[in-house]
Amino acid sequence: MLDTLGRPARLHYLSGTYEVVERGDYVLCAVTGKRIGLQALRYWSHELQEAYADAVVATERYAEMKAKGKL
Repeated sequence: MLDTLGRPARLHYLSGTYEVVERGDYVLCAVTGKRIGLQALRYWSHELQEAYADAVVATERYAEMKAKGKL
């Protein structure tokens, strides 16, 4: 089976954007481990330097980290 997402990228997440540190095609969701193509990447935390698969996962992770005092 062909891997259509190629190789992982390394990103530095900023508020509202990100910088590519190492070129690639996808990043992994920090919660689910799901591959997220860079074209589809919409949710991340610049504070935690993590990417998220969708808004629900991002919101849950934010609440979890806030409760732990990490945000």
